[in-house]
Amino acid sequence: MFGRISSIGIRTNGKHLEKIVYNVFNFICAFIGLLVLSPLFLCVAFLVKIHDGGKVFYRTTRVGRNNRLFVIYKFRTMIPDATQKGAGITSADDSRITPIGRFLRRYKLDEFPQLLNVVLGDMNLVGPRPEDPRYVILYSEEQRKVLEFKPGMTSPASLRYSNEERLLIGDNFLMTYVNEILPKKIEMEMAYLSHQTIFGDISVILRTIFKIFG
Repeated sequence: MFGRISSIGIRTNGKHLEKIVYNVFNFICAFIGLLVLSPLFLCVAFLVKIHDGGKVFYRTTRVGRNNRLFVIYKFRTMIPDATQKGAGITSADDSRITPIGRFLRRYKLDEFPQLLNVVLGDMNLVGPRPEDPRYVILYSEEQRKVLEFKPGMTSPASLRYSNEERLLIGDNFLMTYVNEILPKKIEMEMAYLSHQTIFGDISVILRTIFKIFG
């Protein structure tokens, strides 16, 4: 009996230590990323600001781990009042996207401020992409299991659907997203999360960097 209790304690302590190492890994990488990319951030901020004088950052609510809401940060890629003029997701021909915004989206530069979310502990570098609350309420009980994990800046599903906006065309693009794309993304996320490791995350991060700049 005591041997069984001891083995359970060892496993528990091992998982706790692994979680600490994982959190430290994400924090250090994100903090270094913010420092290294700060000159790029300044350039992008300048371009966004001079285009129309609006806010540099776009802040909106997303659903995080255990259904907790948090504010996610992005460089603004749409007109200042975009949220009042359309859906929470965008299609390839969305007229709300600014010229500089299309460039930022093409190279995923608008996502880089989420390094701050990683430093704050809201997100990891790799994990399921955080979803808009309006679409999370449509999740099935099985799909809601993805909310047991901390969301991330990138993931295998993000790489697979890096051209997502080009798939969302026509008048029914919202239905296409909810009924076709979103379920497939969640399925891919769960498949990866079931055997997630730091080394696997490093591989996803490197693949993401290559996808953006390669």
